[in-house]
Amino acid sequence: MIDQSAPAIDLQGLTKRYGKTTAVADLNLTIPRGTTFGLLGPNGAGKSTTIKMLMGMLSIDAGRAIVLGVNVAESPSDMKQRVGYVPELHYIYRWMRVAEAITFVKSFYPTWNDELCDELLDLFDLPSSKKVGKLSKGMVAKLSLLLAISHEPELLVLDEPMSGLDPLVREEFLDGVLKTICRGDRTVLFSSHSIDDVQRLADHVGILFRGKLLVNRPLDDLLGSTKRLRAVLRDGCLPQQLPAGTIWQHVQRREWSLTVERFSEDLISKLQSENSVEAVDVTDLSLEELFKDYVKGARQSA
Repeated sequence: MIDQSAPAIDLQGLTKRYGKTTAVADLNLTIPRGTTFGLLGPNGAGKSTTIKMLMGMLSIDAGRAIVLGVNVAESPSDMKQRVGYVPELHYIYRWMRVAEAITFVKSFYPTWNDELCDELLDLFDLPSSKKVGKLSKGMVAKLSLLLAISHEPELLVLDEPMSGLDPLVREEFLDGVLKTICRGDRTVLFSSHSIDDVQRLADHVGILFRGKLLVNRPLDDLLGSTKRLRAVLRDGCLPQQLPAGTIWQHVQRREWSLTVERFSEDLISKLQSENSVEAVDVTDLSLEELFKDYVKGARQSA
């Protein structure tokens, strides 16, 4: 019996090892239904490995993945009927024509929506009679998205689907993603190297580094409460006490830069009372700056 009230994705202690290398380490992540979750991370962070485990494409070494109330290790086919998946490499038979590929995939999904499919064909300007092997990379990506969402999945999973696409095709692809987000209480999980895409689509952001989750926060909360502090140190002095919630710090001569989460005005007076500083400035950060500071801070800690 499937629990319809369960989160869209619930990963508990998820772990994947390749020999002595741990690609994903004891990952806990819960994504409520109706969330658009952007997963960020540098190359090798474990994003694609995580997605392939929750899609049932890779075995799980420890922990478990529950997707739409289904234990992926036990019933992957039950889960896949309700999920749309778009990978970086699009696996569509190249000898098929676009219309044939649609008819083929449609046969697997009782919930297929012909009206939505036709809308996407028009939006993406896809030629029905053209063979997949003759399509450009951007056209194949758009066809892959059409096939993933025309059966109106409860969960749409995108794994670097726009890698290498030109700006115009990226825009058209994003329009298609936005269309599926706006249709009902849809959940979307997507990983991307494009932080602009994440900022445009996501209402929740996770940052993965070396298989571990550094941050898991609503986007507005993350941007609103994480700040950069620039303190001027007194001559001959070094920082003595890091404030709680410091993500990253750097000292260059008398300038001490810090990025802190959960910022409050009390933190400034505490910083001044515990360190030899003359002045403190506070600035907002973009998502790209936040991402870089979280990763740099994790590297410092490592």
